[in-house]
Amino acid sequence: MKKYTKSNIGLAVLKYAILITLFILVLCPLIWLVLSSFKTEKEIIGFPPSILGTTYTLKSFARIFTNIPFATYIKNTIIFAGGSTLLAVVFDSMAGYAFARLEFKGKNAIFMFILLTMMVPFQVMMIPLFLESNYLGMLNTYQGLILPKATTAFGIFMMRAYFAALPKDLEEAARVDGLSEWGIYWKIMLPLIKPGIMTLAIFHLMTNWNDLLYPLMMTSSSKMRTLASGLALFVGEHATTYYGPQLAGALISVVPLLILYAFFQKYFIASAATSGMKD
Repeated sequence: MKKYTKSNIGLAVLKYAILITLFILVLCPLIWLVLSSFKTEKEIIGFPPSILGTTYTLKSFARIFTNIPFATYIKNTIIFAGGSTLLAVVFDSMAGYAFARLEFKGKNAIFMFILLTMMVPFQVMMIPLFLESNYLGMLNTYQGLILPKATTAFGIFMMRAYFAALPKDLEEAARVDGLSEWGIYWKIMLPLIKPGIMTLAIFHLMTNWNDLLYPLMMTSSSKMRTLASGLALFVGEHATTYYGPQLAGALISVVPLLILYAFFQKYFIASAATSGMKD
């Protein structure tokens, strides 16, 4: 049996104290957001501030739905984030498989060019992307929101790393059995990197769900706004600031991501344990 000395006990106590402190620091803003969403406006801006409050109400949630088309924002966000995530997972995995398992001319040069695009800030591409979308008539449309997000350099790089880590014996045996290249990708390789697929999907979904600048640039109508852009405009369009509806809207936008992570966090762990990230 392991003997516990005073130094070991002291280190263990210090470790747990640090972890508990960090846990509280991370949860405090979330707890404050949840509780403040149900407070009255007077208690939210009252001084000295209180975390728990005395009176709770649903008026802030009702006001956010009556003052702005919040339900439309939610629908647009689901379509935008869900559609772009689905396309990105499909195209990123297909491109990653091609770069990892297939041989074709210029493969390495093309892959390096794709990686170089990761170093280009989005602000550099804003105006060309806006002009292109305007020329194609895709502004204020779901196509204009989704298609430019259909694939990413990071997703291709990530999928290539997962596919490269798989043994080549699998595809060789499948080819001997007469399976096509598409069948090898779809039936053999893709199921083996399920943790990576789920991790990439969650990454894309969270990024697109919280994106502010891109939907703000691609939409000018309130009927096409997403949650992030709609709430940002709601905050800035009133001379008098009402914190209750803003906090209620922020809480509604955060809850789906928290639920998503709570159910699929195991895939993050499995992804880190099994990916290998081999070049």
